[in-house]
Amino acid sequence: MSEPYSDASGHAYGPWGPYGAYGPPVPPPPPRPLARRLLAPLGALAGVAAAFAYVGSVDPNEPGHYPVCPLLRFAGLYCPGCGGLRSAHAFIHGDLGTALGANALAVVGYGIFAVVMVLWLVRAVRGLPMRLAISPAWWWGIGAVLTLFTVVRNLPFGAALAP
Repeated sequence: MSEPYSDASGHAYGPWGPYGAYGPPVPPPPPRPLARRLLAPLGALAGVAAAFAYVGSVDPNEPGHYPVCPLLRFAGLYCPGCGGLRSAHAFIHGDLGTALGANALAVVGYGIFAVVMVLWLVRAVRGLPMRLAISPAWWWGIGAVLTLFTVVRNLPFGAALAP
């Protein structure tokens, strides 16, 4: 064991210095400029807006523009995303009834996305990091909702959920 050291004032400290093994406390970094903080959320929003603009201009109801869902083509079953493009197209054109009829779960997803984007933008303006920590129970719940939606829309009594 090494002996403790002492400084000019007689204060004793260990072999790593007066602050211990980790060194002096580090001051927080200066805040990033607003434009830099908004880059990620606005970039994500621009990408989604571009995708929606494309789907809004190229009608998925006309055959040949988009690939067919492999699960529908080979198994004859609707996946949770079936009708999502038609839903997005109708949503962009302001036809909420048709959007809900094509894929109600996608319309719910648009709302959730909007809330998350607003939250992300507000936190970016305030200089706070955006962290989405979803517990495993929520992931299991989301999986259960997707599974239930898929099963019900493929049964005769759930025909209203089919695209």
